[in-house]
Amino acid sequence: MHQHLRQICLLLVVASTPGGSAASAANADHGGDLAKRWCASCHVVTNGQSQASADVPSFASVARRPDFSPDRLAFFLLDPHPKMPNFPLSRTEASDIAAYIGSLR
Repeated sequence: MHQHLRQICLLLVVASTPGGSAASAANADHGGDLAKRWCASCHVVTNGQSQASADVPSFASVARRPDFSPDRLAFFLLDPHPKMPNFPLSRTEASDIAAYIGSLR
């Protein structure tokens, strides 16, 4: 139950960013810089990147998923989960990375 309440709180925080949407105020260029620094060791984050972990999706494939949502992705990035390292992302950083991934659609 505690985890469920934490997820609801995080969703409310992400949804309460200016403009009502985390992605609307997000900076995709900054998100791309963050992704190259923090995510590229496991994910292919740019079209020119040639090496990453084999068992993780590229950012372009994440962006092309039919259910892709920058807001939902930003929320996912803020919530610790076992398959990824626990990066101490701020709401803004999570939104920026989600906006960058969305720009790859």
